[in-house]
Amino acid sequence: MQTTMQDNPETKTSGKPIPQNSIFQRVVTAIPLGYVLRRLFLAIPTMLLIITVAFFLMRAAPGNPYSTDRKLAPEVEANMKAALGLDKPLIEQYGNYLGNVVQGDLGPSMRNSDKSVSEIIGDGIGVSLTLGACSMVLAIFIGTALGIGAAIRKNTMTDYSIMAFAMLGISVPTFVIGPILSLAFGVWWGLFSAGGLDLGRMNFSNMFLPVVTLALPQIAIISRLMRASMIEVLQLSYLRTARAKGLSDLTILLRHAAPAAALPLVSYIGPATAGLLTGSVVIERVFSLPGVGQYFIDGAINRDFPLVMGVVILYSGLIVIFNLIADVVYGVLDPRVSYN
Repeated sequence: MQTTMQDNPETKTSGKPIPQNSIFQRVVTAIPLGYVLRRLFLAIPTMLLIITVAFFLMRAAPGNPYSTDRKLAPEVEANMKAALGLDKPLIEQYGNYLGNVVQGDLGPSMRNSDKSVSEIIGDGIGVSLTLGACSMVLAIFIGTALGIGAAIRKNTMTDYSIMAFAMLGISVPTFVIGPILSLAFGVWWGLFSAGGLDLGRMNFSNMFLPVVTLALPQIAIISRLMRASMIEVLQLSYLRTARAKGLSDLTILLRHAAPAAALPLVSYIGPATAGLLTGSVVIERVFSLPGVGQYFIDGAINRDFPLVMGVVILYSGLIVIFNLIADVVYGVLDPRVSYN
């Protein structure tokens, strides 16, 4: 996204607060429809490139969907490959697959012959979206609060403690944090479920530890970003003017400083949300959750080409969409930004 400040001097960033228009007016007037359509159009070659690279990488991997089974008779294996189109030249397979994807057909699963790829993804998308959305909401609230607390207590023990926690959250990967939390809170103390879903349904006990595990690195990053942004905003002249008018520190902090400081987070939250969905692959495996990430790993192990390709297309599309939403929301929240 390329953004430029408008030439009107009243809209340049000179320490002035962002105009306080209603949210509805901002949404109506600030959404750049032409920019959205242009980005969606440019996403087509991006998705085509991703599909092409993933397709040929999967075909280049050794083995096939039947390599882990007991040895099949040559004629049986030949018939099965013919039924799935695997006996055709690679370029022809690619052309056929691309044509089916354009029509919304992700093909049948090679390992689950009674289900299509779309049905398998549909079974797991609810778990993955719930896990990612809850983790993002938790990260935004806690990370923002910690960042504001560190900024208003700059260079104190509170600030140092929060930043130490942030560095720990960034440094330790989720595949290390997950088993530790599962062992401590699930096995030793029995406060939450250590893995899986009770009776196949999501509930607080099943989802708490995976959500916390996935949210911790984002909490750390958001708290650092919010701290740096808040420290910069607190030094702006319009906040000193607000204090001179007699506004309380809490009003200045929540109504003026925090919204302005949160603007840089918008550009990060879009790709971070998509990253949580793709990052849930490991967490779903650690906690045995039947999400899309779990199916993706199983498909890769079993050489289920259509299933892996379907998940790659899903995740790629989500990344493109969330990046676009972040760019548009930034323009809606900050009317000083124009799109070229």
